[in-house]
Amino acid sequence: MVSSISLSWSNLSIPFIQQKVKVEQLSNTDLILCCQQTSQPDRGAFAELLRRHQGYVDKILYNLAPDWQDRGDIAQEVWIRVYKKINSLQDPAKFKGWLSRIATNLFYDQLRKRKRNATPLSLDASIVMEEDELKWEVASDLPSPEDNLTTVEFYDQLRQAIADLPDTFRTTIVLREIQGLSYEEIAEITQVSLGTVKSRIARARNRLQLLLKPYLENNQ
Repeated sequence: MVSSISLSWSNLSIPFIQQKVKVEQLSNTDLILCCQQTSQPDRGAFAELLRRHQGYVDKILYNLAPDWQDRGDIAQEVWIRVYKKINSLQDPAKFKGWLSRIATNLFYDQLRKRKRNATPLSLDASIVMEEDELKWEVASDLPSPEDNLTTVEFYDQLRQAIADLPDTFRTTIVLREIQGLSYEEIAEITQVSLGTVKSRIARARNRLQLLLKPYLENNQ
């Protein structure tokens, strides 16, 4: 389960404008428009945007970096960047996708800085797919309470298998299967060729099949 990352704004020197309306009754679009009315976002409107979407950012970062202990720092940087750049958002209806892109780009910036030397899977090795290949319809949320225990256990196993992938492959599979980005968008974010993106996704899928195979065989 994704744990919520608590953000503290007490140490941020960001000037806010007093809010005079009940922001919790406003739509997301109205909140964004309210933030865009002046050079600095309205305090109440921005705080409400953060409250509504903080869990979404937490989930993105958890899926991308489940073993990172500093996800809270990255999440806070996401919201600082949103605060500074919200006036550049031309279509409020695309806020969630825009927010996802900010979180993903910040994560990938950190990934590059770390220069981690995990042994990558070979992109040149042949890809062997079984006839009972998994269907890649990876949900971003856990199944609802009424779903049976087997389904819940499968998603737990799937999440763990994704977490066990090397960073490069985990990133591409999360961007594609969980965040739903196109191959072109992933290539732009990761700064590799379109062919490399497709190869990495294929390798990640194949690797997940291998990791999940014992679980699936034991539950047939």
